[in-house]
Amino acid sequence: MQVSGTIVVILMAANVEAKIYERCDLAKKLEAAGLNGFKGYTIGDWLCMAHYESGFDTSFVNHNPDGSSEYGIFQLNSAWWCYNGVTPSENLCHMDCHELLNRHILDDIMCAKKVVSSESGMSAWDSWNQHCYGYDLSEWLRGCHMNAKPNKKIIS
Repeated sequence: MQVSGTIVVILMAANVEAKIYERCDLAKKLEAAGLNGFKGYTIGDWLCMAHYESGFDTSFVNHNPDGSSEYGIFQLNSAWWCYNGVTPSENLCHMDCHELLNRHILDDIMCAKKVVSSESGMSAWDSWNQHCYGYDLSEWLRGCHMNAKPNKKIIS
């Protein structure tokens, strides 16, 4: 009984640092970090992708059949972008995957910028291809009182 109580306390402490962002709060964070127009993508692209990847939940972890895992609000993969101590990794963002699970998303954003700067761009995220690419993304900013750029990205 003592052990299970300790585990609950540890899990609760870990979740204190996590956050599920509200759409407009996240939009403002992304804009402040310079993502509006970065590599031709809009805040709408980022919001749409993050919604379908994690539901804006910084603590979200997804385990893949190949043994890799995806971490945080942008679901950055342990085989390529971060090191989790389990999966062999390129660790292209030079960071521990668990650093992607807290409410402080600047490191997540910096890593996601590296992903988008790669040849794949936002196509690196299947959810963006399925749910965001080619759609009117202005809905994602509705009610946020921002002057974000409209969706102008055309990918050939």
